[in-house]
Amino acid sequence: MKRKIMLLDIGRESKRVRQLLVTGRTFAVLSFCSMVFFVLLGVAGIAHQQTTTSPVNSMKGFAAAVSSGFFGDMLEMEMPAFQSSHETESFTTKQISALLMRALTDINPADPMSLLAGELPGLSANDAFLIRRGVGTDTAIGPEDNAPISHDPSDPLHEEGQADEPTEGNDQGEGQEPDKQPAATDKPVTPADDEGGKGTTGKAKIAFIYHSHNRESWYPELTDQTKDPNSATKNITLVGKRLAEKLEANGVGAQHSDTDYPTAIQNYRWELSYKYSMKTVKEAIASSKDLKFFFDLHRDSQKRKYTTIDINGKSYAQVYFIIGHKNPNWQKNEAFATRIHEALDKKYPGISRGIWGKTAASGNAEYNQSLAEDNVLIEVGGVDNTLEESYRTADALAEVIANIYWADEKASAVSKGKAS
Repeated sequence: MKRKIMLLDIGRESKRVRQLLVTGRTFAVLSFCSMVFFVLLGVAGIAHQQTTTSPVNSMKGFAAAVSSGFFGDMLEMEMPAFQSSHETESFTTKQISALLMRALTDINPADPMSLLAGELPGLSANDAFLIRRGVGTDTAIGPEDNAPISHDPSDPLHEEGQADEPTEGNDQGEGQEPDKQPAATDKPVTPADDEGGKGTTGKAKIAFIYHSHNRESWYPELTDQTKDPNSATKNITLVGKRLAEKLEANGVGAQHSDTDYPTAIQNYRWELSYKYSMKTVKEAIASSKDLKFFFDLHRDSQKRKYTTIDINGKSYAQVYFIIGHKNPNWQKNEAFATRIHEALDKKYPGISRGIWGKTAASGNAEYNQSLAEDNVLIEVGGVDNTLEESYRTADALAEVIANIYWADEKASAVSKGKAS
């Protein structure tokens, strides 16, 4: 009897030992896997930091927190002959705190996700950042690009399987002039005598205006109580048409594409918008050797308080210039956007919210900008602006863009004269 009891005790002990061994092995495997995971995480973090280290990224917190006037003052201290045209803005406590926090830790106090982004590759909340700020820009508030609530348009023309791919002549980028295109003159290109002078490019089309998200509209302009500010009829294409008309009025030939991609593309998908518009731009380039400027006009999804400014008693929809850093030559596109941004700031202070850079972690990051150096995406106003406010901004854009073009033409003519 005692022997049986001893054998039972030994059996129980053996079973406990086996259970402990199994538990120990499981713990060891889990510990090893955890160690490997964190080692790989650390290596990925180091690689991510090295690949994103550049003069732009290392200074983005500083550049986003201060004004261009501050940089001008710095240059004036070093070069007495340099005179900055930008007014200096005093630092606020919020800006100083944000600057110090981002400089020391790369954490953006306005974005809690940045606490995790530094430790977990792929959560880089700071990949989108302000390159140049406009007058009074809140650096914590960037542009928003929200997809429509329903990707499947409700109009009867768009039923799956009914619409065809764009055919020759249907897409405004096919080389045919749009039916609603402002009439051009027969006169040759004539540089303006001064900034306010009127030259003409004749029949030559210099600017191409299109819309990757062509149905972006505004709540005040919608008659129904929809929760989705998109419209098949009254949308951002009207602002593009206005910009083309005003460029023509300033002597700069313009071509406008109002292609409605949801009806022109079979099985349309909103997330492929830039693929569709790239085809439009390529066809436009192939059809005209004169095209130089390219503008993809959008409507921002931010609220009115972030997208509106009063100038001389009139309200304007503010603009944001978007630069995609997936384009290897994005600096040239940014230089073009900077010229427009600074010209707007000089003539219409506050109308430009600034220039926003985006990487693949926060957007398309290319935006067809690799197709041409003078190519930029412009967010005009937001969901709460009106068409009238957007028209005023289109007029301002046309004015400064035309001035930039004629200034370049005049400089080119002078250079050729000296060469001859």
